[in-house]
Amino acid sequence: MDGFFFSLVLAGISVGAVYALVALGLNLTFWTTRTLNFGQGSLMMLCAMLAVWLATLGIGLGAALLGAVAATAALGLFIERWAVRPALAAGGSMGWVVATLGFGIFLQGVAAKVFGSQAVAFPDILFGPGDTLSVFGQPVSLQYLLVLGVAVALIVLLEAFKRGTVLGQAVHAVSLDPELAAVQGMPVRGIVVGSFVASSLLAGIAGILIAQIGGTVDAAFGFDLVLLGFVAAVLGGMGSSVGALLGGVAVGLISKLVGGYLSTAAEHAIAFALLMVMLALRPQGIFGRLEVSKA
Repeated sequence: MDGFFFSLVLAGISVGAVYALVALGLNLTFWTTRTLNFGQGSLMMLCAMLAVWLATLGIGLGAALLGAVAATAALGLFIERWAVRPALAAGGSMGWVVATLGFGIFLQGVAAKVFGSQAVAFPDILFGPGDTLSVFGQPVSLQYLLVLGVAVALIVLLEAFKRGTVLGQAVHAVSLDPELAAVQGMPVRGIVVGSFVASSLLAGIAGILIAQIGGTVDAAFGFDLVLLGFVAAVLGGMGSSVGALLGGVAVGLISKLVGGYLSTAAEHAIAFALLMVMLALRPQGIFGRLEVSKA
């Protein structure tokens, strides 16, 4: 196999794992409310910035990371209560798109005001930028492999939760018909709120894992990632955990191959072109299912 092609494939899988991790977070809220938190990129940024700030206060790195993730998860309560719930109450409104985007922009402004607009260094957690693993003679960053491992582990856990637990079945029931689930005594509001907290928690974890790859974080961090994560989620099928992984890897592979053989400037453009083609040919995605709405 051509060495250059193989190196692009490895890079595509590695970057695709990052997109898959973002897509997983988007899927969590889609399961319960059929909404997406487009402020997730800002949550990723905020968690990484908080971790750096807490570490500069003399707190141990482990405690700083846990504190930042916990604070980010708590913001899920705010997003659900003040950004998404009022928009859904309007009935048939897509206001949650503007609300979550607006919340993300608000977080960016707050972060720029409090932490500054300049990029700050993010510490290495488990691996440094020079730590690699040789795969058929090609070096692969252990930082990217860590993200891939976390993404796969989360997919296994989420699928086991959905299929093998009573609460997971309740989440599935809420996603199908929240009114009927409420009549049957299921804690619909708690499940919905929990999905936003879990999505924000995952955004925090993703932010930390991805920030260590770049080595720096700033107020604009995460915006492009959430867009590409959305493409991966749509490609794989909204609501499908396996689809999020395969969609992310597909977007990463195609982007890197296009960048390697054509132009790096076209990497992101081809991802959005792929999104338009998928929406035209198979809008439910690879693993998604068409839904019938009752009037």
